[in-house]
Amino acid sequence: MVRFLLGVVAGILIILLFIYFGGGEAVKKVGEGLTETGKRMEHLEEVIKKERDEVGKDIKKKILKEEKEVPKKGQ
Repeated sequence: MVRFLLGVVAGILIILLFIYFGGGEAVKKVGEGLTETGKRMEHLEEVIKKERDEVGKDIKKKILKEEKEVPKKGQ
């Protein structure tokens, strides 16, 4: 029970110190950074998906080409 109360008191102190030392500004800066990072990640995902699709098409073309070139064996 004592540990629980110490944890609650420590949590309250951390929150108060966070607010006192400009917690709102820190959260805002972190949020802006995360927003920019998210935009970059979306762009990278689009590029990766396009390249993946192109590579998949090239592989399918090569496979189909090889299947056409393989002569059929007679009985």
